[in-house]
Amino acid sequence: QVQLVESGGGLVQAGGSVRLSCAASGRNFSQYTMGWFRQAPGKEREFVVAINWSGHTYYADSVKGRFTISRDTAKNTVFLQMNRLKPEDTAVYYCAAVESFALSKIPAYYAAWGQGTQVTVSS
Repeated sequence: QVQLVESGGGLVQAGGSVRLSCAASGRNFSQYTMGWFRQAPGKEREFVVAINWSGHTYYADSVKGRFTISRDTAKNTVFLQMNRLKPEDTAVYYCAAVESFALSKIPAYYAAWGQGTQVTVSS
């Protein structure tokens, strides 16, 4: 089972940028689909973006054009570059993984989760 550790969260002003990292340990990382989700206080966990091992991506409409996902297979790491941040992007951001090719926005599809990292966007 892959283990995930997120980093890179923090406090940023609206319009600013943050880059999150998700380091994975375990075998066969290159065969995993990786996803980012977020959860704001009092709300359900929300899909942000996913990437599979061939580089195909799937973005939520709310972040399309502002966020970019990438992966460095050699370093077993996935990145989430977040630009033009808005206060409504404030949430705990979670990295997720599943050993599969398909992309999904459904949290239950993913088998492994990180502990989350807080991103707070001030207005």
